[in-house]
Amino acid sequence: MSTADLKSLLAIIEEQLDWGDPSGWQGKDFDILNELILEKTKVSLSASTLRRLWGRVEYNHLPSGTTLDTLARFAGFENWRAFTKRNKDTLVLTASKEVISEELTKQHVKSSSKKTGWLFKTVLIIAGAIEVSLLGIYGKRTPADPKGTILFHTRPVTRSLPNSVIFTYDIKTNPDDSVFIQQSWDPDTRVIVNKNKHQFTSVYYRPGFYHAKLGVNNKVLKEQLLMIPTTGWLGMITQYPVPVYLEQNEFMSKEGMKIPSSLIYKKNIPLGPQPPGVEYYNVGNFEGVPLKEFSFSNEVRNDFHEGAAACQFIDIILFTDYTPVIVQVSAKGCVSDLKLLNGGYFISGKDNDLSGFGSDLSQWTKVGCKSVGNKIQYFINDKLVYESPRPLYNENIIGIGYRFQGTGEVKNVKLDKGNKTVFEAF
Repeated sequence: MSTADLKSLLAIIEEQLDWGDPSGWQGKDFDILNELILEKTKVSLSASTLRRLWGRVEYNHLPSGTTLDTLARFAGFENWRAFTKRNKDTLVLTASKEVISEELTKQHVKSSSKKTGWLFKTVLIIAGAIEVSLLGIYGKRTPADPKGTILFHTRPVTRSLPNSVIFTYDIKTNPDDSVFIQQSWDPDTRVIVNKNKHQFTSVYYRPGFYHAKLGVNNKVLKEQLLMIPTTGWLGMITQYPVPVYLEQNEFMSKEGMKIPSSLIYKKNIPLGPQPPGVEYYNVGNFEGVPLKEFSFSNEVRNDFHEGAAACQFIDIILFTDYTPVIVQVSAKGCVSDLKLLNGGYFISGKDNDLSGFGSDLSQWTKVGCKSVGNKIQYFINDKLVYESPRPLYNENIIGIGYRFQGTGEVKNVKLDKGNKTVFEAF
């Protein structure tokens, strides 16, 4: 194994992640990277292994073949051998096309992790972009604009959904560069815009807190935090790209929120073989609650478990002004597929015991979580089932959301800040 090849591969991954200098990565970044690698390759490289690879922990042994193959696949190659062959071919091809001094050649060979070098721009074209997930990208930091030369602002035009957003931008580029705006974490929402103009509009179909992005070619240069609010509670049936929005009197009552199968059928949406989801949101309608002093509880029920909905997955989302808290519950037999997001990094049921989040969801199930010191505690039916570290960012909860597989009901929603109730419903 060539050390230079490994450094080259790690530099490609750094460029694709776009998280900045890896010397500034924190513990949660390696947890998120572990989740991203597992998501794409179905192989788990522990956060401690990743810290060793990036030189954060002293370790004199060479990586295993499995580790090298997994990293190469994550970067877009078939395996480690395919990467090293392509890397070698790229070096030869590029050197034959570029007239460079011997000193510059030595510099690139010795410092193959330099992200601005021509070598890695060439390799990145060959490697292509990696797939990334919603919850992974939430962990990215906003790129710096030290000279303040890039203008990027957002303005929603309404509080209802759908909601058009006006992007105002001004960026100086080379004539051959392309400028893009991306609505969120999802690369499919990236649109090439006219670099000579300064406004672009786009439609958001779901509420929440977004990290809109402005970039050149494949590089994100500026991010703008963007809240898409709701007017009170919003209920919908999942469809893509445009969900089916419901009137409040169709899903709300004094007893809570409910979208039964009869209402879904009424909207001409089949419940099989793959059931749709139902969603509820309330975003931007109460004062922010700091993650360091919150307490949240509610009751949920999902009595639809036919066919592909056997796991009865329920996502409970606490939107923050940075990274959300997401609590997932399911039928008892499906806990291996559960994930938590604690406002900073993933906790997967693949390598953590999340069995406490399995329940008989055909019955009302009380789900709660709260901050206690530097931890977040999670409760099912008032029983403590899990603890995770609390991210030490100054995040504030600004919205609540639910996603059900099939049908779903919610009641007794309560969000407290210390001893003060900030939001309560049903």
